[in-house]
Amino acid sequence: MNQPKKNACRLPINTEQCVLDYPLPLTPERMYAYLECFEQRYPFLSFGTLGESVLGNQIPMVTLGEGKKTFVYIGTHHAMEWMTSVLLMRFINEYAEGVREGRRIYNVHLPYLFKERRIIVIPMLNPDGVSYVLEGVHSDNPLHSRLERMNPSHPDYSHWQANARGVDLNHNYDAGFSEYKALEREAGILGGAPTRYSGESPESEPEVGYLCNYLRFQRENVHAVLTLHTQGEEIYYTSGGEVAPRSAAMAKALARLCGYQLATPEGMAAYGGLTDWCIRALGLPSFTVECGKGENPLPAEQYFCVYATVRQMLFEAPLLL
Repeated sequence: MNQPKKNACRLPINTEQCVLDYPLPLTPERMYAYLECFEQRYPFLSFGTLGESVLGNQIPMVTLGEGKKTFVYIGTHHAMEWMTSVLLMRFINEYAEGVREGRRIYNVHLPYLFKERRIIVIPMLNPDGVSYVLEGVHSDNPLHSRLERMNPSHPDYSHWQANARGVDLNHNYDAGFSEYKALEREAGILGGAPTRYSGESPESEPEVGYLCNYLRFQRENVHAVLTLHTQGEEIYYTSGGEVAPRSAAMAKALARLCGYQLATPEGMAAYGGLTDWCIRALGLPSFTVECGKGENPLPAEQYFCVYATVRQMLFEAPLLL
């Protein structure tokens, strides 16, 4: 896997552990280090990139399995929800170990899942925003002065949701975009901001543009999309009353697997998201899973409890296809 930074942080990873520890906040550099370790350990997985972020960081993509039916998992649209990337990294690790050892997890025989299904994992769609949240904005950032004006709590970026230039990626999709713009203006959001600014036009941000182009190009090969967010312990699967074929039954099954409630997004949350776009533009079953409960950003130490709740869903969701 080609790394975006030559001096990316190398963690003191105990590579003899079957499942690695995740004791630190997951910066993009740490994620790249874990993925490099996975690439060396699991040659039967495929590692690549979706594209590059605004600041030139690669957006990694990992392919699990070789089946024809494909489920896409996506983490961290919103920067302060970086815990979702940790959940997906842990899932990749456990999946690969299970395949290598011929194990069964829950009701799933992992070698069978590998042969019959394909899971595309995009663990961190918004690496720039995650860097802001966990490391702050440094003076050498080309957008530094603009970001100071955007962020009322500068230099504290711990509640930043947007990408590098203040666009909320999960409102940048072409699904109710003009309706959302009206709500945006009513809320006094007139430009780049820590959250809820949708951008100048749909897919204006490279992170969203790369993902949409991938899904368009692969439409015949992709059968469902699952996006992880925090928090609320809810699952959304509709958009303005529209439902993709088979979505209702799949959503009920996902809810049973993790114990979350099915819900309908309201207000500004009901427009411009990936789930909305997949349903409206592609007719593709798509699900937003709000992981954990509390106040964002969820404390890092909660990650294992949250993972334990969604773990069965991540392993068994592909068998719903």
